[in-house]
Amino acid sequence: MSLPLSFLDLCQIESGSTSAAALRNAVELAQVAERLGYTRYWFAEHHNTVGLASGSPEIMIAHVAAHTRTIRVGAGGVMLPNHAPLRVAEAFRLLEALHPGRIDLGLGRAPGTDTLTAFALRRSEEALRVDQYPQLLAELLAFDEQSFPEDHPFRAIKVTPADVRLPPIWLLGSSDFSAQLAADVGLAYSFAAHINFRAAIPAMRMYRERFQPSEYRQTPHAILAVGVVVGETDEHARELLRIVEIGMAALAAGRPGKMPTLEEAQRIELSPLDLQRAQPLLQNVIVGDATTVAGRMRELAGESQADEIMVTTFLPNQADRLRTVEQLARVWGLQPTA
Repeated sequence: MSLPLSFLDLCQIESGSTSAAALRNAVELAQVAERLGYTRYWFAEHHNTVGLASGSPEIMIAHVAAHTRTIRVGAGGVMLPNHAPLRVAEAFRLLEALHPGRIDLGLGRAPGTDTLTAFALRRSEEALRVDQYPQLLAELLAFDEQSFPEDHPFRAIKVTPADVRLPPIWLLGSSDFSAQLAADVGLAYSFAAHINFRAAIPAMRMYRERFQPSEYRQTPHAILAVGVVVGETDEHARELLRIVEIGMAALAAGRPGKMPTLEEAQRIELSPLDLQRAQPLLQNVIVGDATTVAGRMRELAGESQADEIMVTTFLPNQADRLRTVEQLARVWGLQPTA
C-alpha cells in the first residue's frame, strides 16, 4: 500500500496571467486533489515575491476549505517569527472551529522573504538578529495549553475561540534544526526537500530517532515534501524544466518574478553565470513522467522513513499542474473519493 500523498501549492503566477487567476486555479486544483484521494493541500507564506499569489496561508486555507469537503487544508507554513503567537493561536483555533478535523498548522522558522521585508513585518532589528523561533513556539503552545506559569503576565489571556484547541501542528524545515526541535517537543515534522534535497534523509532519520512523546503526539510522524516536474514523457518533462530553470535563475540573481510560459522560456537565453546560479536549486527537483517521478519518490520515502509524501510543482500553467496531480495520483495508486 502506498503512503499518503499530499500537495503544497505555491500559487505561482504565470507570465501574462494574474493573481486572481492563480488563486482560482488553486481552488480548482484542491478540488481535483480531493476527488483523486490526496490527503492534504497546503499553502506557503511568501512576501515581496511578485510571482507568488499567496502571502496569507490562513486566508487561502479558509477559502479552499469552504470549497472542498474532506481534504485536509493547511499552512506549509506560517512563518512564526513574522507573527505574534497569540494571533496565530486565534487564527488557527478559528479555522479549526469552522472546519473541525480538517485543518493543519505548519510552522516555519525562515522569514519567507528578504531582510528588508522581514523588518517591515517584524518591526524590530533585534527580531532579525536573534533566532527566537524556539521561544515563539513555546509561547504558542503555552497559549494553546493555557500553561503559562502563575507569575507570567500572559496567564490571564484566554485564547478565543476558547472551547477549541489548535489543529495538528507540524514543524517545517530544510535543515536538521527543526528536526531536532520537533523531536524534542514531540510534534510532527515536514522536511522541504524541494529546498534542500541533500539534507532530507539525515534530518528525517534524526527526527525519528530522537522523538520524545508529548501530549500532541505519542509517536513520530514525518512528511517528505519534494519538488517535481511531471511531463507526458521524460523528454517532455525535460522541456518543461526550462521554465523552472529560467525562474530559478531569476530567483538566484535576486530578480524573482512571474514564471514564463514554455514558449517564452524557450526563447530566453541564459548567461553562463545565470545557469551556474540556477544549478543548485534545480538539483532539488525530480524530473520525468509520472512513473519516473513516482519511482524516485518511493525510493526517497524508504530512505528517509517518511510517513507521507507531499509534492509541489514549480510549473505555473494550470494544465501542467492538473496533469501533475492527476498522473501522480494514478501511478501512486490513490483511491478516488466518492
